[in-house]
Amino acid sequence: MGIANRIFFKKKMGICAMTIALLCSVASCKPNTFDSVSKLWSHVKDEENGYHHQKMVGNVIYTLTYRPTDILVKQALGDNYTEFKVDSLRNKYGDYLYFNLSMSANDQELLNSKASDRNAFGAMVNQLAFGMAEKVHLIGQKRDTIPMADYSYPRMYGMSNSTNMLLVYPKDPRLLKGEFFHFTIEDLGFSTGEVGFKIPTKSLTNEPKLNFKV
Repeated sequence: MGIANRIFFKKKMGICAMTIALLCSVASCKPNTFDSVSKLWSHVKDEENGYHHQKMVGNVIYTLTYRPTDILVKQALGDNYTEFKVDSLRNKYGDYLYFNLSMSANDQELLNSKASDRNAFGAMVNQLAFGMAEKVHLIGQKRDTIPMADYSYPRMYGMSNSTNMLLVYPKDPRLLKGEFFHFTIEDLGFSTGEVGFKIPTKSLTNEPKLNFKV
């Protein structure tokens, strides 16, 4: 085989290898844009995708779920919207990270386990309503602690089997530099010790989106 033929053969093999690698990459990639909220949530709730985490310690179950920006955009849009409105809301909500935190003890709200002790019940109400910023922590790979921007705790008065809240953090560059970061929850009085989740950064930097059809 002449030099020219060998060079051509090597180039052809190289192109074939690149094509195969590209096809495999495309085949293995999961879609990142969804036509409905339900499809997006199904993707988020699949623990393999890095957005949904659950841990049971003793009789307490902790569930942490990332809430994509487009979920909040969809809620704020209503039925009639424009491309400008979508972009405006994405910019508004995109500066923050949103997490749904769910906690249950014996398949009930945390407060239910304190109902028989008036003092303990009052302390728990105060903790959940006003003090969770001191109990939950978002920590970067280099141990940078990101302060909470806000959180929402709707009282369910025994109508739910778990205590649920929305936690909001600034999208701090220090948090997204490493391969992962940590979310920790201090012991809330259930002898669990500190409970933590290790969250891959790439799941947030490449978060799923909704296909807004204007």
